[in-house]
Amino acid sequence: MVNMTEQFERFIELRDITVKSNGRVILNIQHALIPADRITACIGPNGAGKTTLLKLLDGLIQPDTGTVRYSFAKKTALVLHHTPMIKASAKTNLSMVRDADSTITDEAIAQVIEKVGLGKLASSPAHKLSAGERQKLCLGRAILQKPNLVLLDEPTANLDPNTTEQVEEMIHQFDAQNTDVIFSSHQLAQVQRLAQYIIFIDHGEIKEKGPVGPFFLNPQTQAAKRYLHQELLAD
Repeated sequence: MVNMTEQFERFIELRDITVKSNGRVILNIQHALIPADRITACIGPNGAGKTTLLKLLDGLIQPDTGTVRYSFAKKTALVLHHTPMIKASAKTNLSMVRDADSTITDEAIAQVIEKVGLGKLASSPAHKLSAGERQKLCLGRAILQKPNLVLLDEPTANLDPNTTEQVEEMIHQFDAQNTDVIFSSHQLAQVQRLAQYIIFIDHGEIKEKGPVGPFFLNPQTQAAKRYLHQELLAD
């Protein structure tokens, strides 16, 4: 669903996009403008294509057909739901961002590990950290990259309420520092707390998008109405 009257300061334009895997179409998007000047949430059922969309926006994968155009000079950081850790300390895992940017200093790494609340665990084996601690570590990597667009795949999935609150605060900090955020989530209350704009994706297609308030109050498609009803029942 494309609203050609939308005006965004920064945006990503998708045209004639298809992404396939093992002969199956994962994404099929004729045209969409995705805002990159506000916190945007990507929601939809499991298997809808949300993670693939984030990877596409990051440039981690290329479309089989179509084009992805940015209205700005992008520097992205992608944090996936399952990010493997090497069998080394938390600090060593955080320092791996130097593979992409050798200018990152020891001082910056020390500052970030404190900022994400892992200072006392810097020497602990990363693969033995809790799910929440590993997520903070991944967000620390993203902070060190100094992106202008952060893409987060289910950033608080399986986290306890306290850690969820801490991660949400980090997302607010990204936004406050003019780092744009696009994240996927199944937690509708979280989406309403954090996001200003919604991308609803179903069966690989963007079925509906727009400001958060109107979307939740009056979804325009049957697919969105059905999804919201099912998720609210699940909650």
